[in-house]
Amino acid sequence: MSETTRLAATDEDLLIGLAEGADKALHQLYRQHYPMIAQLVMANSGSADDAQDIYQETLIVLYEKVVSGDFTLHCQLKTYLYAVARRLWLKQLARQGRSPMIRTDFLTQEPVEAIANDMADHEQRDQQFEQMATSLDQLGEPCRTLLEDFYIRHLSMNAIAEKFGYTNSDNAKTQKHKCLTRLRRIFFTHYKEE
Repeated sequence: MSETTRLAATDEDLLIGLAEGADKALHQLYRQHYPMIAQLVMANSGSADDAQDIYQETLIVLYEKVVSGDFTLHCQLKTYLYAVARRLWLKQLARQGRSPMIRTDFLTQEPVEAIANDMADHEQRDQQFEQMATSLDQLGEPCRTLLEDFYIRHLSMNAIAEKFGYTNSDNAKTQKHKCLTRLRRIFFTHYKEE
């Protein structure tokens, strides 16, 4: 792909490339849109590191929406990215107890409603991940390690049986099921409380 062709990538091309995990699409997103987000963050009490963090999180929100399969872009991609980054930066400023002084020189319109919904979905998913991590901590050993070995490290049931000293893989499978049931109970008990 020539430099001219890469520069002519449409928003749709970039979204397809992002969904497919194409590095070129990610690099193009950075080239085209990172400077705008960096300017937003640094013009509003942020550092270059803050700008990088906000842009990374903005791309995560976009990626999650694109791979979900039900994402429709109702504005220019740069508008979507700017609106998401702006909301993330405002939220971070509020968490730090700093007064937001967001300048909106770039956009004259408020973000579309879909962007607010996307952010709410992203925030809810983050809360669920945090709750799952807390639930795993409360689960204790050996259940925590067994579940991590199976779901994260992708060890086979035979390897888990050998590691934990179970007589066979069926016993390991039974223990995994018991651990998973306990984890679900802990997670949903705390999730309902919140």
